[in-house]
Amino acid sequence: MTGRTVVVTGANSGIGRVAARELAAKGARVVLAVRNPDKGREAAATMTGQVEVARLDLADQSSIRAFAERFTDPIDLLINNAGVMIPPFSRTADGFELQFGTNHLGHFALTNLLLPQITGRVVTVSSNGHKLGAIDFDDLNWDKRSYRAMTAYAQSKLANLLFTSELQRRLTEAGSTVIATAAHPGAAATNLLRPGDRGRVSHFVQKTLVSLVSQSEEAGALPTLYAAVADIPGNSYAGPRGFLEGRGAPELVGRSKRAQDAEVARRLWEVSEKLTGVGFPREALHAV
Repeated sequence: MTGRTVVVTGANSGIGRVAARELAAKGARVVLAVRNPDKGREAAATMTGQVEVARLDLADQSSIRAFAERFTDPIDLLINNAGVMIPPFSRTADGFELQFGTNHLGHFALTNLLLPQITGRVVTVSSNGHKLGAIDFDDLNWDKRSYRAMTAYAQSKLANLLFTSELQRRLTEAGSTVIATAAHPGAAATNLLRPGDRGRVSHFVQKTLVSLVSQSEEAGALPTLYAAVADIPGNSYAGPRGFLEGRGAPELVGRSKRAQDAEVARRLWEVSEKLTGVGFPREALHAV
C-alpha cells in the first residue's frame, strides 16, 4: 500500500477504523472522512503512518459536494464504509429517509463526484441484511408507509449491492480500469447500534446478545480489506466464510436474487441521479 491514497468514510469507529488503521500501517496515506472531525482526530491518534482527517457528513449532500471540491488528489482506493442502522425515523438534511439517504444516496453521490480521481477500486460495505430487502420505487423515502426501521435498513443495504453492480457495468462499458467491489462484516460487534437509538435497557440486552454470536471489529473488517486489496474481479462480494456468514475468514460470497437484478440496478441508478443531482462522469474517467 506504500504510496497509495485511501479514503475511508466513517473511519472514526468500528470496522472502518480498523480497516483504516491496517491500511495506514501498511504504508498507505489514509484519509478518515468523518462527520465529527474531533472523533476522527481521536481515532487517527491511535494509528501509525500517514493519517489525515476530513469532514464529511453523508446525510448532507452539500457536505458531500464540499468534500469532493476540497479533495482533489488522486485516490487509489475509496471505501464506502459509513452507515446508520435501524435508528428511529428521521430525515437527512435534504429530506431523504436517514438510512437510504446516508447508506446509499450519500455514497452514490460521493463516489460519482470522486470517480474521475479514482484510479484503483471502490469498495462499498453492505450487509447480510440485504437479503431481507426490496427496493420500493413508489416510496423510497417512506413518505407514505408506516416506518419500519429494519425494512428501511435492508432496502439501503440492498441498494449498496445494486449500486456496486451497476457501477461496475458502467465502468466496464466506459473502458475504465477501476473496479467496484462490495463486502459485509458478518455479525461484527461495533458501535453502529447506539444507546440512544432505542433506550439503554434494550441496548444493553441487544449488545449482550450480539456479543454472544458476533466477531470482533478486527475480524469484521477483514472482508472489507479483502474486497479492497485481493485479486478479485469487479462486482465481487466478500463476507465471512463461517456459519450463515456470521464470522470467520473472508471469501467471496453470494447475494440475494434481488441483488442480482440488473434492471432494478439500472432503474435505481437513474432515480439516484435525479434525487442527488449527481451523474456518472463517463467522459472524465481513466480509460484503459
